[in-house]
Amino acid sequence: MLPPGGWSRALSYLRLRLTRISDQPHRVARGIACGVFAGCTPLFGLHLPLAATLAWAFRGNVVAALIGTAAGNPVTIPILAVLSLDLGRAILGDGLSLPFGEIMTAFGQAGDEITRNIKALFTPAVAHWDKLAQFGHEVFLPYLIGSIGPALLAAILAYWLSLPMIEAYHSLRARQRAARLARRDTPASGTKED
Repeated sequence: MLPPGGWSRALSYLRLRLTRISDQPHRVARGIACGVFAGCTPLFGLHLPLAATLAWAFRGNVVAALIGTAAGNPVTIPILAVLSLDLGRAILGDGLSLPFGEIMTAFGQAGDEITRNIKALFTPAVAHWDKLAQFGHEVFLPYLIGSIGPALLAAILAYWLSLPMIEAYHSLRARQRAARLARRDTPASGTKED
């Protein structure tokens, strides 16, 4: 599903939000890295709180971290999901691979079971946790373990790519500000001075 206005508008909005963060470049880059790390994990629904917590813990910019979670988007999630799950299963000794559709189906079914079990707390229905336990063992745990490496790599890459760009942008803004002040402080040509 496309965001309102399309992807280019969404990306330009994120760029605008990042350029308006007035913090030290290394803190902004650290925040972006924390957000990218959180966005690459299978903790769907918890990306924003995780990113904010990581940014706070690593003294990064929290707003930049929240923006950095956009790394986990509809374009990257299928690639990350398959890569992370395959890596996690290899680490745990289970070489089975699942296509992206089956991974998302498993997440959907787990969500449905959680919803039914929460409803069972308030109705006479009986809660069943067996499918959720199977999902945790066969999909979620390997995905979580396998996502740590790619998420860490993506976070480091995001930090090292964003830091020089943010420093260059801050330098450009400082030069522009100094030029504006210099123009304002110089008298206009053609005026008489007493």
